[in-house]
Amino acid sequence: MPIYEYECQECGHCHEALQKISEDPLTECPACKKNALRKLISEAGFRLGGSGWYETDFKSKNKKNLAKSDSDSSSSKPAKSASNADA
Repeated sequence: MPIYEYECQECGHCHEALQKISEDPLTECPACKKNALRKLISEAGFRLGGSGWYETDFKSKNKKNLAKSDSDSSSSKPAKSASNADA
């Protein structure tokens, strides 16, 4: 569940609320009890960036890029079978 930030337009009180995405935004300020809350837009708690974060986090060191290793092994298979046929 996401955490949303709210600010009261009357008293300026700021707080966070853990809510389902499908829930309606909160309207009543917990500090002054007026219906003046406004949902704020804030940054995400994490950022997916860089050049292939998934390659460095979830693969072993000898398998940096599975797409390259698949194409390398498939291109080397005909060469191996051709050398085996000659022998």
